[in-house]
Amino acid sequence: MVSEDKQRITRRAYARIGLLGNPSDGFNGKTISISVENFYAEVTLTPSSQIRFLPHPEHDPQEFDSLVALATRVKTHGYYGGIRLLQALCYKFHEHCTNLQIALPAKPFTLKYETNIPKQAGLSGSSAIICAALKCLIEFYGVESEMVKADLPSLILSAESELAITAGLQDRVIQVYEGAVFMDFSKEIMEEKGRGEYTELDPGLIPQLYMIFCENPGDSGKVHNTVKQRWLAGDPVVRQGMEDVAALAVKGRKALEACDMGAFATCLDNNFALRRKMYGDEALGALNIRMVTIAQDVGAAAKFTGSGGASVVFLREQTQLQPLQEACDKEGFTLLPVTIHATSC
Repeated sequence: MVSEDKQRITRRAYARIGLLGNPSDGFNGKTISISVENFYAEVTLTPSSQIRFLPHPEHDPQEFDSLVALATRVKTHGYYGGIRLLQALCYKFHEHCTNLQIALPAKPFTLKYETNIPKQAGLSGSSAIICAALKCLIEFYGVESEMVKADLPSLILSAESELAITAGLQDRVIQVYEGAVFMDFSKEIMEEKGRGEYTELDPGLIPQLYMIFCENPGDSGKVHNTVKQRWLAGDPVVRQGMEDVAALAVKGRKALEACDMGAFATCLDNNFALRRKMYGDEALGALNIRMVTIAQDVGAAAKFTGSGGASVVFLREQTQLQPLQEACDKEGFTLLPVTIHATSC
């Protein structure tokens, strides 16, 4: 009989940085994203007599010392942990297999998760938990050959949509493919394929990057503001802005392939400037903006990693590192070098 330890499956999915083009991915645009090895979610699946979801002691607390402790927890982290993500993924995985006429054997399991991805930092922590769990389920049921890799991001997104989480395909694509990926979400491609077109890039093209983030930056959901409604209504500022942001992903890809780091840096700064113009400072938030401008103040290029909560930084000169570190220390920000996770899943 095979021991439970040998049957245990543990898989990881990594945080991501939207390098260029975001937020145009939700507006028929184009993006470049990278997989970040610094932070990850890890899910473990163990065969069991019933399907169980083990709450995380920190992220799914069930007991509190007082009402004050409960209120503090809710204020800083909200009501939800990772259990609902795992449950939604299992439901959508079963539905997906049913639609593909894949008969899954009656094999119960227990799922548990760990994550070190900073909360509300625009690093796609929720979808990382779902992606890691999906890897476990696919291996556990032995359906690798029946899953189309390009369709998996949509499956992950469907689990989040089940929970009314507003999200797009970009984050899920990079967490499935890993490394560095150029994504085209043009209307024609989306209508033809029901998803985007994904081109894996050589991660070696990406220069050394840094990330700035802080604890509890606040809810970045408001960063989306009313831009979607304005875009749908044909607002010329938003329409042109999203086209210009998408074009930066194309320009940035060409710059990386030509090793033109000056042009790449300009793309980063322009990406943030366009976003700021479309969304406005009130929606972006002073703290989020500061995580970008603190880098620009020393001459570096920077933009959001996602929808706020953290910034990605490229140093035009290595001499900019020390003054940037000192500025981050003064304001209580964390600055760290980015390591790309380049092993494809």
